[in-house]
Amino acid sequence: MKTYSKLLLAFLFLILVAPPVAVADPASEWEQLNTQVTENYQAGKYDLAAKLAKKQLALAEKHLPYHLATSLNNLAALYYAQGKFALAEPLYKRSLAIWEKALGPDHPSVANAFNNLAELYRAQGKYALAEPLYKRSFAIWEKALGPDHPQVATSLNNLAELYRDQGKFVQAEPLYKRSLAIKEKALGAEHPSVATSFNNLALLYKTQGKFALAEPLYKRALAILEKALGPDHPQVARSLNNLAALYRATGRKAEAEKLEKRAAAIEAKPR
Repeated sequence: MKTYSKLLLAFLFLILVAPPVAVADPASEWEQLNTQVTENYQAGKYDLAAKLAKKQLALAEKHLPYHLATSLNNLAALYYAQGKFALAEPLYKRSLAIWEKALGPDHPSVANAFNNLAELYRAQGKYALAEPLYKRSFAIWEKALGPDHPQVATSLNNLAELYRDQGKFVQAEPLYKRSLAIKEKALGAEHPSVATSFNNLALLYKTQGKFALAEPLYKRALAILEKALGPDHPQVARSLNNLAALYRATGRKAEAEKLEKRAAAIEAKPR
């Protein structure tokens, strides 16, 4: 009995002096997970990011209904990045339904959801399913932000990409041009996003064999990126390779090799 009493007192003492276990705040935990998901996604660590996103979704399901659509979208985006399209689709659809009900059919978050689902279908070659979603996304953005907003330009570009994928070049060209014009006006002629638009329009022309139209656009994109990001940026390397591919397509091997050599040197530099 004496031994038992000592043990019991020791146990009670431990209980009394032990610090209370902190109960995690679900909202704070969700935000921490969201940061970790984003960081790992950007680092290309999709498996780890997906594991964290599942935990984030479970937390939202149980405690944070106002974060549920975002959590669903995050996990869907990771599945999309991994090529797990069948897993991504129901998550994107569910997040879209939640946002439409909570925010109304013309909210920018709904436009994002339509765009994400369209991107999923486009990646699978399901163009007939993707097109009306891109158009709906564009209509929401244009109504919400006005016709000259950079987000509207991005939406136009996405629809143009869909048409280019299908070989519908006549439909794609005016969308690319309008997207470029909006970006130049809204962001300035030397913005990297403008370079992306020049590159996309150049690719459209190159795909059609219109090399004389494509070349000055590739050169303009390269010049913008070099000025905005510096001569050794990875995006500059990609731009150099794009122009090199055009030179190879037109039989200008020596010029292509010169650009490819420079691009390779940039890509070999430690980051």
